[in-house]
Amino acid sequence: MNIKKGDNVIVMKGKDAGKKGKVLSVFVKENRVLVEGLNMKKRHVKAKNKSEKGQTVEVAYPVSRSNVSLLDPKSNKPTRLGSKMVAGKKVRIAKKSGQEV
Repeated sequence: MNIKKGDNVIVMKGKDAGKKGKVLSVFVKENRVLVEGLNMKKRHVKAKNKSEKGQTVEVAYPVSRSNVSLLDPKSNKPTRLGSKMVAGKKVRIAKKSGQEV
């Protein structure tokens, strides 16, 4: 998977289409990424002790990898990834601008 933790992405499809966020974690086996503040769903949480009340909490859920695209660091628009060798080390580059990601 070419998207890594800490990358800035944009959602291309679904209810959050057009929204941008930072990748919090990547689930390689499920082919999903967790983006902060996107794909929010409500969870009902039980009270931990008798003095507290149960509550409803909004939690971010993973999004399919195919529905997100990496943001170009220069133009802040969706781009594909490529790679090239720089000083004997393989680095990821944005196809649109050619800058390192």
